[in-house]
Amino acid sequence: MSNSQKVIVVTGASQGIGAELVNAFRKLDYRVVATARSVKPSDDPNLLTVAGDIAERATAQRVISEAIARFGRIDTLVNNAGIFVAKPFTQYTAEDYAAVTAVNLAGFFHITQLAIAEMEKNASGHVVSITTSLTDHAIDGVPSVLASLTKGGLNSATKSLAIEYAKKGIRANAVSPGIIKSPMHPQETHAALGALHPVGHMGEMSDIVGAVLYLDSAPFVTGEILHVDGGQSAGH
Repeated sequence: MSNSQKVIVVTGASQGIGAELVNAFRKLDYRVVATARSVKPSDDPNLLTVAGDIAERATAQRVISEAIARFGRIDTLVNNAGIFVAKPFTQYTAEDYAAVTAVNLAGFFHITQLAIAEMEKNASGHVVSITTSLTDHAIDGVPSVLASLTKGGLNSATKSLAIEYAKKGIRANAVSPGIIKSPMHPQETHAALGALHPVGHMGEMSDIVGAVLYLDSAPFVTGEILHVDGGQSAGH
């Protein structure tokens, strides 16, 4: 095992964009730490899976400690785990609020804090968070207050992290998607969801993977919120 291999941690890695990110980074010979509630064990010696609820600090601690024990370092963290609940604002329940803030905020905070502490030891690292372009451009008919409250916070936190750690060799960026073809959107909804984008169609999971790969290979880019949204954030 070469020490030149980069080590990346991906949250929400069991399906959808997270699983695609794991596959893409393995193809680039990254050593990958994949975590999700239902992630399955792997026979690949360069793929470590850690099952657990990313909203719990104990899970984040286990992910980071097992990553260091197996691979010795962390180069990149992709905060992909997230949930979206579309309800009129007054219909959100206390349970909705608790669930969304737990995954989207606590799930970012705990593991990012622990990962950056490890990155500081090597004076290098990169944090990428997956947010949503709804934080920039709300869409009539798509209620999204909890998404904006949480993912909008991650966009702001990304810029704060970028400035705080710029001189310490650690970058922070975000990818802000439109609506992506993934297991969470049934085929019969694709036409209507596609029409919400100026380009007239939904994005592919490969579009988000490509954006993350770009950011991870761009050492002069930090504090960037990269919109991959078919023009949604530009207007309608």
